[in-house]
Amino acid sequence: MNFDNFEILYEGEGPLINWYDPDEMREWFRDNKRREMFDKRMSVKEAVSKFIKNGSYIASGGFGHIRVSMNIIYEIIRQRKRNLIMACKTAVHDSDILIAAGVVDRVEVAYAFGHELRGLSPASRRAVEEGRVKVLTEWSNAAFQWRFKAAAMGLPFIPARVLAGTDTFRKSSAKIVRDPYSEKPIVLIPACYPDVAFIHVHRADIYGNSQIDGITIEDLELARAAKRLIITTEEIVQTEKIRSEPWRTTIPYFLVDAVVEQPYGSHPCNMPLLYYYDEEHIAEYIQASKTDEGLKEYFNKYVYGASDFWEYLELIGGTKKLEYLKRVEQLRETPIVPWASR
Repeated sequence: MNFDNFEILYEGEGPLINWYDPDEMREWFRDNKRREMFDKRMSVKEAVSKFIKNGSYIASGGFGHIRVSMNIIYEIIRQRKRNLIMACKTAVHDSDILIAAGVVDRVEVAYAFGHELRGLSPASRRAVEEGRVKVLTEWSNAAFQWRFKAAAMGLPFIPARVLAGTDTFRKSSAKIVRDPYSEKPIVLIPACYPDVAFIHVHRADIYGNSQIDGITIEDLELARAAKRLIITTEEIVQTEKIRSEPWRTTIPYFLVDAVVEQPYGSHPCNMPLLYYYDEEHIAEYIQASKTDEGLKEYFNKYVYGASDFWEYLELIGGTKKLEYLKRVEQLRETPIVPWASR
């Protein structure tokens, strides 16, 4: 067994984005993340202004249309952030609307440019075709999530038996090396440290201890990989409630930089056990996104035309619509699905 000969067999063509030496990142976290418990509550406007800068590499928690922090996304658009790079690891509505608004102009992609059963993403696909958005690298879903896992573990890369022999590998920044144990090829997937991640959770305390009901996707790893982490939550609860069921705390306080309370903060996306997808509103957005004029009208009404997320919720139907979405999620009413009749 020869550990001195770590032979590189193949290299992906994609650029290496947001990789850092893990020892340097250990020092960065030590010097920049406060470990004492202090009140991290702030408004969404403050959180976006303080932590998300033009050119930042951002990552959104949740999956597709599930548990997405839409109040943060709308505020990013409202503040007219520009030149953001986005980790589209399981991105659907979040990436599409940020690209459509001209906020994101570069992406790393595993899963994007579609609205699942609802159809493709007219706006972001058009942006790529017209050269307004550049796809930097491509990954499989697992590979992208393992980039965060490597960062969370303090490793420069994670070995895996995926990607090899595919065009996805060729478009990635992974490497294939000869494994010094078996002497067979193995893929090395580089770590990724987003500048800012934002994750929507069911409940959190003022310090950032956060609990998620249902599947956590890769948010456990993402929270530990991100340099800055904004938690948005359906409700802020007493720390005693968090401590009464400590096994439910997925994200501990010392990873968190800001806590933003916003009920229905994932609308029009699904918040498991609380409210269903607003299929009517998603359909309205997809229809509007087919033209630049339609997008302009959509953003003027629902984002720039709303002073905050509460006003947005009134525009989409207010209490009546939100109560309906709650009943559907609790299986007490049949959902309206406009796309199902196509």
